[in-house]
Amino acid sequence: MKRIKLTVAYDGTRYSGWQLQPNAETIESVLNRHLSGLLKEEITVTGASRTDAGVHSLGNVAVFDTNTRIPVEKISYAMNTRLPEDIVIQDSCEVEPDFHPRRTDSRKTYEYRILNRKFPLPDCRHNTYFVHRNLDVEKMSQAAEYLRGEHDFKSFCSVHAQVQSTVRTVYGICVEKENDIVTIRITGNGFLYNMVRIIAGTLLQVGIGCLRPEEIETILEKKDRRAAGPTAPAHGLTMIGIEYLQNGFCKF
Repeated sequence: MKRIKLTVAYDGTRYSGWQLQPNAETIESVLNRHLSGLLKEEITVTGASRTDAGVHSLGNVAVFDTNTRIPVEKISYAMNTRLPEDIVIQDSCEVEPDFHPRRTDSRKTYEYRILNRKFPLPDCRHNTYFVHRNLDVEKMSQAAEYLRGEHDFKSFCSVHAQVQSTVRTVYGICVEKENDIVTIRITGNGFLYNMVRIIAGTLLQVGIGCLRPEEIETILEKKDRRAAGPTAPAHGLTMIGIEYLQNGFCKF
C-alpha cells in the first residue's frame, strides 16, 4: 500500500465545491470515480482545502492510498485522459504513509480577482468578480496591512464554522491593480470558513469609501462577524497553491 499525492487544478464553476455531497457533483466525487475506474479499486481522496461551490484552484492537494502497480508519475497522465476538461491533475507523486494534506504544517495562497471597469467582460465572468464603482486600491492596500500577522480572525469567519480556534497567521497580503484587474493575494497558515471571501468583501468596502483603512483594526478587535463587510462572491476566488513546510515532499 502506498500513499499518492495529487496536485489538482480546476474551474469550479459547474461544481458544488470540493467535498462530497449527496445528489451533487463535486471535485472530490469526480476524482474518486475516475481514480477508482483507472486503478480498479475503491479510491477515496482526502483534500487539503474544501473549496466552496464556484471557487477555483491552480494547486489544491489530495492524497489517496492504493495498491496499484502503475508508476505514480504516470497516474496524472492517465487521469487527464479520463477527467473532464475543467479538472486537470498537475502532478502525481508518492509521499510518506502518514502524510495528511490538512494536518501537515503548510502555507496556503489564495487570490481574489476583481474586474473594475464600467462594463463587464464576458471572458472574465467565471473567475473574476465585476465591480463598476471606482476602487481606491491604495486605501485597500493600506487596510490589508492590518491583517498581516497572527490575529483572531473571528470577525472574518462565517458564523456557521465549527472550529476550535479562530486564530490564524497571515504571512503576506497585497492588493494590486493591473489594467482593469484588482487582485487581492493572501498567504497564511490556514483559513477559516469563508475567511478570504470576507476579507475581500471588507477590503472592497474600503475601496468604495464605506470603511476607512484603520477600521480594519477595530473589526479584528470586535471578534464579531457583523463588524466585517459582506462575503464576496465565490467565483472571484482561486486557490493558487500550497507549500508544505515539514514533510510530505514527493519521493523522486
